[in-house]
Amino acid sequence: MLYKSTIGSGESLVLLHGWGFNSELFAELIERYKGQYRITTIDLPGHGRSADVAGTIDDWCAEIIKILPDNPILLGWSLGGLLAINIASKVKLRRLILLSSIPKFVKTAAWNYGIDEDNFAQFSATLTLNLSKGLKRFVSLQGVKKSQLKSLNCAIDALPATTMALNQGLDILLNSDLRTQFKQLKIPIQIVLGSRDTLVPIAIAKWYQQQNITPIILASGHLPFLHPDFELRII
Repeated sequence: MLYKSTIGSGESLVLLHGWGFNSELFAELIERYKGQYRITTIDLPGHGRSADVAGTIDDWCAEIIKILPDNPILLGWSLGGLLAINIASKVKLRRLILLSSIPKFVKTAAWNYGIDEDNFAQFSATLTLNLSKGLKRFVSLQGVKKSQLKSLNCAIDALPATTMALNQGLDILLNSDLRTQFKQLKIPIQIVLGSRDTLVPIAIAKWYQQQNITPIILASGHLPFLHPDFELRII
């Protein structure tokens, strides 16, 4: 069973976090917007307070779909964005918001917008060697404020992901290609990128523009929703 928590009033807004983290990552965002939206946060399978879910990206998404409110705005960060694209291809959503996310994370000969596979392997190996230490170092390099860093570090220590979930998440990031599904979506889509992001190259903005989507670009790393200029602009 997956853990979810709902707070606030207004339109339904669902938040999906990324690999290795948990829904506490969004604490600041929730506090800021709970007066405008009914916000549901979900811990991904094997992350935070959620049980493991065997299988593939489709199995993970099937469990998330079971606990979604009707016709929500779905926001996904990083791995959560990849899951959100998959979910958007299966159920009715009002709007899709992707933060530092991309339909295919790893670069290939025919896809020049992802991260190099060798660099991805090195990055993931470093993190999995000591997850808590690796995630804390990663967060510290994203230019967040000291108060934000302290809160994130506490969440990382309190709610670690399982080894099974970490391996599954890496496999999803490494092998998923949702470009076709993304192009077929018929709902409003908002993209937010960080110009200093080392995992989602800013060059992906060009590809999104080719899909008739103009990304919002902040002077941030891989955590643009913690940047002081970040705003939810939902129409």
